[in-house]
Amino acid sequence: MLRILLLLVVFFATPLVAQTYGPLQTALQAQPELVERASRRSVGEVLDRLAETGAPNLQAFLEAWTDRRVVLLEAEGTFFIGARDGDTYQLTDIDTGQTSVAPRDAVKELRPNAGVRRVIGTALIEFQLSDPRREARIAALTALERNGSAALLEPLRTSMTDEADAEVAAMKSALERRLTARFDPDPSARITAIQALSDSITIEDRATLSRILASSLVVAQSAPPESDNVARVLTPIDDLPLAQAHALLVDAGLTEAPITREDRDTALIAAIENDTVAGIPVTSLDNEDARWAAYGALTNTAPALEGWGAIPMSDFEGIVIYERYAEPNAEITQAAEIASAAVETRLALHQTADLGLDALSLASIYFLAAVGLAVTFGVMGVINMAHGEFIMIGAYTGYVVQTIIPDYTVSLIVALPLAFVVAGAAGVALERLVIRHLMHRPLETLLATFGISIALQQIAKNIFGTQARPLTSPDWLAGSWVISDAISISWIRVAIFLLALVFLTAIVLVLKRTRLGLEVRAVTQNPGMAASMGIDPGRIGMLTFGLGSGIAGVAGVAIGLYAQVTSEMGAGYIVQSFMTVVVGGVGSVIGTLAGAGLIGGMQKGIEFLNPSNTLAAQTYMILFVIAFIQFRPRGIVPQKGRFAK
Repeated sequence: MLRILLLLVVFFATPLVAQTYGPLQTALQAQPELVERASRRSVGEVLDRLAETGAPNLQAFLEAWTDRRVVLLEAEGTFFIGARDGDTYQLTDIDTGQTSVAPRDAVKELRPNAGVRRVIGTALIEFQLSDPRREARIAALTALERNGSAALLEPLRTSMTDEADAEVAAMKSALERRLTARFDPDPSARITAIQALSDSITIEDRATLSRILASSLVVAQSAPPESDNVARVLTPIDDLPLAQAHALLVDAGLTEAPITREDRDTALIAAIENDTVAGIPVTSLDNEDARWAAYGALTNTAPALEGWGAIPMSDFEGIVIYERYAEPNAEITQAAEIASAAVETRLALHQTADLGLDALSLASIYFLAAVGLAVTFGVMGVINMAHGEFIMIGAYTGYVVQTIIPDYTVSLIVALPLAFVVAGAAGVALERLVIRHLMHRPLETLLATFGISIALQQIAKNIFGTQARPLTSPDWLAGSWVISDAISISWIRVAIFLLALVFLTAIVLVLKRTRLGLEVRAVTQNPGMAASMGIDPGRIGMLTFGLGSGIAGVAGVAIGLYAQVTSEMGAGYIVQSFMTVVVGGVGSVIGTLAGAGLIGGMQKGIEFLNPSNTLAAQTYMILFVIAFIQFRPRGIVPQKGRFAK
């Protein structure tokens, strides 16, 4: 009864499309079997007929067909856009947009395969290029980039004249240049477009040049045909592995594949009969010479034993192996070669600039981590092995602030000065309780601070656990500053660089323009004379230790924004901090800056040359520091005063 009611609904609700076909339905009804059973070869005929209608709903129909939403109402043999709803289908007339309902078993879904959908999608692109929806035009450009063709070059150019969106217009212009370089029937237009590509390093433009210069290996007897656009002639062994070159000859039917030991052994095993192979006892086949001899007897061949399984160079006599361009026009490939070389040069320059930015970013991190250590050692002459733990304290301070203040921007503003205060207070406590009592005893100081380092790590584990804690950056620090396809740097790294500049400026101003700075410089250069002038070296040492520790705490917040916060994070920077201070010049802020730049630049350079083993960069850097201090033991900018000779 339900089915009868549904059929009645369909009968009364469905328009009489058989009598009032619109232009799209009329075009489809000309050969409905081609629509129902579409193939890559036949669908083009249907698309041409649909395009001739100029119907306003053509784009919507093609989109539905591509998305497998076109259905056939079998009783009438008409096509609709259908959406299944339980046991019924909601049908939309492809011409009028009127809706109706049909039972599920009265409708047949059309399921075009991937090849048919690609053909339809190509035709659809022509409409989408001028679609009023911006996202539809961008999607069409993306699809055209992926599956470009000569047929769509003119529709793309036509759509460019009415494009009002500046960004989309730029995308169309760039794509038009790439398609012109590949498909324009005029060779001079292609060469002009190829020359324009030499000014760009985008991955799309480089891919276009690569497609134009695509080649394949070809084998010829005596010489390549004159019709072939030869890229280069290859010599076996020198330009091509011998096995690969010989395989090309085998594929071309110019020689036979060499017999391998596996082939030989398989044949010998298959020929075993009564414990013999070709009359030779199996027990005597206990060496390679005997097995090759048995194989020769089995196959009635007798080549030299040393030549079995080898590739004879005589097979290459009179043979030419060369690379042949897929592009037949030599002038076009020559222009593409010149453009590709220019692009590679430009790309190398951009990659060098990108490497320089990475090195600058790493140097700013090392500077923040090491400048406090440099100031402390310069004033007090103390090797503080717990300096890395002040970085850890600052990072955990930022984490705690972030758990209390959920707004990441506000929490970061609060965390930076608070990390300075907390880490600075910890540094003052360390100086008052330990360092002061071990002055002028460097070995005991080193061992004591090393023990304190381990203790602070364990305390952090007891409080925060062993799992890494996230320190989330604000949204305005997310992503990267993209300068070109080869140059980019994360906004967090940019912020750390600016923070390093702020601290560099602040420290220089404090040391050069304030009374505290004057006293610090006096104690650094001659503590005895400074004490005789009424300056308390103990108070200056305490303040300096607090200042250095506070800067390390700020560095911890900065480092925690891109690296997870753990109790061992400071230990990972203590080695680099000491290397930076030693190379730059103990006690010198400017020297620390120079040392950070040198260490950061060399480390990034080593990582670039050996990207598969980043640990090697650390090893090479330590070796460099050892060699450097042999020639310049007081660093790049040696400190004057107590360390002067």
